[in-house]
Amino acid sequence: MSHPSFDAEVRRVAHLMADAARSVILPFFRGNALDTQSKLAGGYDPVTIADRAAEEAMRKVLAEHRPDDAVLGEEFGHKAGTSGLTWVLDPIDGTRGFVSGTPTWGVLIALSDADGPFYGIIDQPYIGERFEGAPDGARMTGPLGPRELHTIAPRDLSAAIILTTFPEVGSAADQSGFQAVASKAQLARYGMDCYGYALLAAGQVDLVVEAGLQSYDIQAPIAVIQAAGGIVTDWQGGPAHEGGRALAAANREIHAQALEILQKY
Repeated sequence: MSHPSFDAEVRRVAHLMADAARSVILPFFRGNALDTQSKLAGGYDPVTIADRAAEEAMRKVLAEHRPDDAVLGEEFGHKAGTSGLTWVLDPIDGTRGFVSGTPTWGVLIALSDADGPFYGIIDQPYIGERFEGAPDGARMTGPLGPRELHTIAPRDLSAAIILTTFPEVGSAADQSGFQAVASKAQLARYGMDCYGYALLAAGQVDLVVEAGLQSYDIQAPIAVIQAAGGIVTDWQGGPAHEGGRALAAANREIHAQALEILQKY
């Protein structure tokens, strides 16, 4: 598989961004210098100085190396470009996990065109794992060294492992849809943030089902999972890269089983 806009420079710049975000974020994780605020007046949606500093660091890399590309980031919004390509950035996906000290959060970097993301990185700085999905394949580096990523082989939903982040998932209908699938799976686990998508790409689990997502939450996971052999759609089988509901599956067989249930919601 190839893509006309993917080359070694895309990979180099993406890893420069991931490295820059790592260096900025890590001093704040499990430390005393964390300034946590909430972006919602009526709820809890924390943002920290680490979020903002990490996105600023990534945008600085792009301004130097790829100034013609557009940028969409969670903290600082959209910057127009002229290349037809957009970098989609979430400096800390899983801020709740970050502020509670769990290493399920990550830095999300995606590059997309009009058809959606074709390159992505999920980076977990604290445990030193970086998951990459590109037109030439999926790979990771971590404490045990580099390896290629491949999703798990098909098996029945009754033997599957399903992940999500929040037990409530989203709306009441979203929760009902997730529970309908989870009730038929062998095991359901919660609180995974973006790390759940990385585990799917690494062949550890079969499904991730979520709702209420923004585009910067899902574009990097889409690129990584698809490069590893999986599939990501919304709950009706359509594109998921604009956010909303997402069904990420290790293969088309398990995707079809879950989709048949979720389409009712």
